[in-house]
Amino acid sequence: MNKNIAVILGDGIGPEVTMQSVRILDAIAEQYGHQFNYGYGLMGADAIDKTGNPLPDDTIDLCKRSNAILFGAIGHPRYDNDPTAKVRPEQGLLRLRKSLELFANIRPINTYLALQHLSPLKAQQLESVDFIIFRELTGGIYFGQKEINAEKTLASDLCVYSREEIQRVSHLAFQYAMMRRKKLLLVDKANVLETSRLWRAVVQEIATQYPEVQTEYMFVDNAAMQIILNPKQFDIVLTENMFGDILSDEASVLSGSLGLLPSASIGTHTALFEPIHGSYPQAAGKDIANPIGSVLSAAMMLDYFGMQTEANHVRDAVTWTLQNGFVTKDIDPVNFYFTSTIGELICDYIGNKIPGVVNKANIELRKSTII
Repeated sequence: MNKNIAVILGDGIGPEVTMQSVRILDAIAEQYGHQFNYGYGLMGADAIDKTGNPLPDDTIDLCKRSNAILFGAIGHPRYDNDPTAKVRPEQGLLRLRKSLELFANIRPINTYLALQHLSPLKAQQLESVDFIIFRELTGGIYFGQKEINAEKTLASDLCVYSREEIQRVSHLAFQYAMMRRKKLLLVDKANVLETSRLWRAVVQEIATQYPEVQTEYMFVDNAAMQIILNPKQFDIVLTENMFGDILSDEASVLSGSLGLLPSASIGTHTALFEPIHGSYPQAAGKDIANPIGSVLSAAMMLDYFGMQTEANHVRDAVTWTLQNGFVTKDIDPVNFYFTSTIGELICDYIGNKIPGVVNKANIELRKSTII
């Protein structure tokens, strides 16, 4: 199979983790007889530095011509610490979502037995945790009109949702629920917000089209507590843009590290795949960032291409590295391996180059040749 992939390296650790995913996709291509063709585009602070634009038109054109997009991360402290900046890296990502109509962000939440000691929760609460957060991505407060008065004493952000925006992401979430445990939870704040009341009304209507799915409703403050108290109760969690952003970051601690979680953004054009972490500029260029979130995002891309066997091969490789203690500094600050080493180990696993018994003493931090 031949696929064209747009690669946006972005800022901070984005280039380092994304290039590991490119290596792993190449290993999959070699193992299974595929061909992946890469085109590289600019976005974020890197794009501002080089073009003055956080998302050049060339990058949008590249994305529209491609079968999928592999994205790193964006953001830089000089913009984070300057609230007066007129041009910001995040504007590029928001524009890309709008341009490609990426209306649904899909974030799977899983736990790993080997990493349960890193979670703030007890081990028994982490068993069988397997749910997906569906976050609406093109509406809500992030895209609403923003105002601030001349004196900088009064500001407002408008939260707007249309019936159509709610319907399209809800149908997708119900379709996934039908393929899983047939449970869907809508998270909202319908006791306070008019937009949430519209969400609940629309989802109640749509639920009648999926009678096999058990549909429930929960206020966002309660949902935030339940993710900690009893995360295994969830299957498909559907919510609006800002709630989904916050809850998925909260849920990341269940796995033990923000660097482990992937995501897919699906819409009416090209789909985009990215780890949920930020650009983490403090670690940029040090080869210590966790590439697993990016690698698992690449696995989701393979699923999107209909390559389920290949995707599961990547996931098996990731599980193998974690079970054998080949982890980055965010997981083990003492006995850790470098970003590039983790990428090479996963490639070796995919290429069947891993022996039955591994002597960890023979694996160097930056070189995974196994003797």
